[in-house]
Amino acid sequence: MWKTARDSVCLICRSAATTTTSTSARASLEPWAGQRTFSTRREQRPSRMVLSDRVARPPPVRGPGEGNKKPRNKPDGPWAGMNRRVANIDPRKAPKPKPVEEDSRRDKRDKNTKGQKALKMQRALATISYGQRTSIKERMQEIQAFDQFDLLPVVKEAIAQEALKGMTEIKPTPVQRLAIPALLGQLMGRKPRRPKSDNGREEFLLAAETGSGKTLAYLVPAVNAIKKGDADDDLVASYNERLAAEKERRGGAPVSEWIEKFEPHPNTARPRVVVLVPTAELVDQVTSVAKKLAHYTKFKVRPLSASISPLRNQRNLYSPIGVDMIVSTPHLLATIAKSDPNVLSRVSHLVIDEADSLLDRSFSGDTTSIVDRAMPSLKQLILCSATIPRRLDTYMEEQFPYINRITTPNLHAIPRRVQLGVIDVSKDPYRNNKMLACADAIWSIGKEAAKHEGPKSEIDVKRIMVFVNERETTQQVADYLVSKGIDAIALHRDTEEHRKSEMLASFTSNEPMKISRPAEDAAAAAAEGGKAGGAVSSSPTRRHLPNTKVIVATDLASRGIDTLAVRYVVLYDVPHTTIDFIHRLGRAGRMNRRGRGIVLVGKDDRRDVVAEVKESMFMGQALV
Repeated sequence: MWKTARDSVCLICRSAATTTTSTSARASLEPWAGQRTFSTRREQRPSRMVLSDRVARPPPVRGPGEGNKKPRNKPDGPWAGMNRRVANIDPRKAPKPKPVEEDSRRDKRDKNTKGQKALKMQRALATISYGQRTSIKERMQEIQAFDQFDLLPVVKEAIAQEALKGMTEIKPTPVQRLAIPALLGQLMGRKPRRPKSDNGREEFLLAAETGSGKTLAYLVPAVNAIKKGDADDDLVASYNERLAAEKERRGGAPVSEWIEKFEPHPNTARPRVVVLVPTAELVDQVTSVAKKLAHYTKFKVRPLSASISPLRNQRNLYSPIGVDMIVSTPHLLATIAKSDPNVLSRVSHLVIDEADSLLDRSFSGDTTSIVDRAMPSLKQLILCSATIPRRLDTYMEEQFPYINRITTPNLHAIPRRVQLGVIDVSKDPYRNNKMLACADAIWSIGKEAAKHEGPKSEIDVKRIMVFVNERETTQQVADYLVSKGIDAIALHRDTEEHRKSEMLASFTSNEPMKISRPAEDAAAAAAEGGKAGGAVSSSPTRRHLPNTKVIVATDLASRGIDTLAVRYVVLYDVPHTTIDFIHRLGRAGRMNRRGRGIVLVGKDDRRDVVAEVKESMFMGQALV
């Protein structure tokens, strides 16, 4: 009977009835079986990302008398699924469970790379293979003295008599062995370097660890080029002839009395060498090294910086006797070049020191404008840095594809002569008080130094640098250290210039600092009182630590400043990147001296990063 009734129905109606029946049967087995079904395929297989099956549904058709009243417990909108008891997830689309063997392999891989993950988020340095480092070491062995360089005799004498005066053994450092012959075009048995750029300009990158003598490495070839240029420059030669005739005519009168009335020098406001540095302190430091060479070789070097009065800056640049080398910050020189575009018209050598900073966002606009203005006359462009960040590496590949990279074997490695200690601030007696831990560390340094002094009338002063991440923290930490009897100053952009110069002068001087021993030795009293932290924090009498001087600074003081006298560095905050680790710890142990770094690790700091840095320092490995 059923077969007879079915055969009497047409084929189209029979297939429609079969589809409806199978859909109803399948829907009864699914978790959303009680919901309203739709005829489209998309609604038969709801997405796993939909919170409610009523989202984007057209309004339901109301019956007579229902009006516009919405049914209760059936809200529309994206929050409709919040009160649902059944998840709107298609079990056919659920992710398949991974095999147990794959999970074990992943756990084993994570375990093997656990030591490498600590610095992975902080890695911002371009890598240099150990094969390259080995070949660089072999090349360095070819040069053992400055006499092997193709320098003018007067420049060689200036190095020995002035630049390295007082040193018992005068030998070039690794970066000087590699950079000076390359900048002079001296092959030293090596293959020819990369071809020059399209306009014949040579481009170099000098990358070496902090305190390795990079300043002298780029100044010596520049001074040699200045002296050679004087001999070949017809304008300078004719000017010198007229100047000599004028001196003879005036009968030996002092030149300073009449030089301003004489014709200007061809190099007046037209320097041939420009050195760019990020801070006024570095302007003074590089100018000091250049003047040592200028005293013997007789060339004119002048500084331009914000720490100098505008009138003196103008005299330095527009002096009637001319100027051969300018050391300046990018912003000041770029501002001058806008009003006088011809200032950079004769520049043949442009040095960008601390290139990783000057080509960063804060300086890049002024730096690139100076480079663009100097390009027509430029013969050598030299980028100099203690680190090669990846952003700088990418920038050089795009802008200077023909650049010659000169790197030392120990690039991106903190010297093993610098020891690193860690203080866990989260434990007793500090209880997350970093300021107390910092004061305790400095008092410990002062006490240890006082023990070795003995009964002397004078004591040595230990110079210590404390680095923080935020500028606002510098003054807070400095004030706290002063309240605990420590001679400390905050170094930031708001510090008074005379106080800043006074403190930096004492930290960059190579001469030992000594003071008279006070009548009541505070360091000895602290040693008798037991632990310094308790003595500093709870002593009823004000104690003073006379044999230490402290600078609390941000990364402003971590770049380029030649802190020869600093043997101790305290990292109040854990640095954000490996670049900051290298620059901050590089303030100690300069020029093959021993140093010590102390890191204060709090409860929120990355202990694994500090542990890996310490291990890399112990192994002598690069932080990449």
